[in-house]
Amino acid sequence: MLWFMEGICFLPISLVIMSSSTFIVSYLIALFEHDVDVIFPYISDTGAEPPESCVFGLMTVITAFAGMATMYARYKFVEKLNEKAGGVPPALNQAAFWIGMLSCLGMCFVATFQETTITAVHDAGAILFFVSGVLYTILQSIISYKAFPYGCSLALCRVRTGMATIAFLAVFPTVVCAIFVTQTTLHRKTEDEVQYEHIFTKNTTHINNKDGRYSGSI
Repeated sequence: MLWFMEGICFLPISLVIMSSSTFIVSYLIALFEHDVDVIFPYISDTGAEPPESCVFGLMTVITAFAGMATMYARYKFVEKLNEKAGGVPPALNQAAFWIGMLSCLGMCFVATFQETTITAVHDAGAILFFVSGVLYTILQSIISYKAFPYGCSLALCRVRTGMATIAFLAVFPTVVCAIFVTQTTLHRKTEDEVQYEHIFTKNTTHINNKDGRYSGSI
C-alpha cells in the first residue's frame, strides 16, 4: 500500500491540495474578470468581487473544515502516542488543538466577510487566522520534540522547527504592512495614472463650474 493511502494520510494531503486550489482558482477568475492586477495581488483581493468571491468563500470554508479534521486527527494521534510513550503534557496537546480550531474559525471569517464589504470583521478574522496558525505551528514543533523518538524522526522535528521559525518571522512584516499599507482599491495605480486622474478631475470640475451646471468634483 502506498504511503498516502495508509490510515488518514489523505487528510493533510487534501488540506494542502484544497488550500492551494482555493488561491489559484480565485486568482485566475479574478484575473480573467480584470478585478485584480497580474502581479502580487493580496489573497483577499482575489476573493473580494463576484463571481470569484463566491468560489473563494466556498473553497475556503471547505479548506477550514479540512484543517479542523486534520488538526483533530493530529490531536488524537498525539493523545494515543502519549498513552504509550508519554513525554507530551496533555494540556499542551489540548492547547495546540484549540488554538488550531481558532485559526480555522478565522479562516471562515476571512471567507465569508469580504474585505470590500465589512473590512473590520475581515481583518479581525485574518489576524485570528494568521496569529493562531503561527502559534499552532510553534506548539506542534514543541510537541514533536517532546514525543521524539516515538512520534517522528529528528529530521522531521527540525523541519517543523524551521517552518515554525519562518512563520514566526513572517508575523512582523505582515503586521507592519497591515498597519502602514492602506490600499482601498483592488488595482494599483502608477504615479502617471494618479497624476493623470488628478488633472482630469480638476479640468472637469473647472469646465462644469464655468458652465454653471455643476459645482462639485467628479
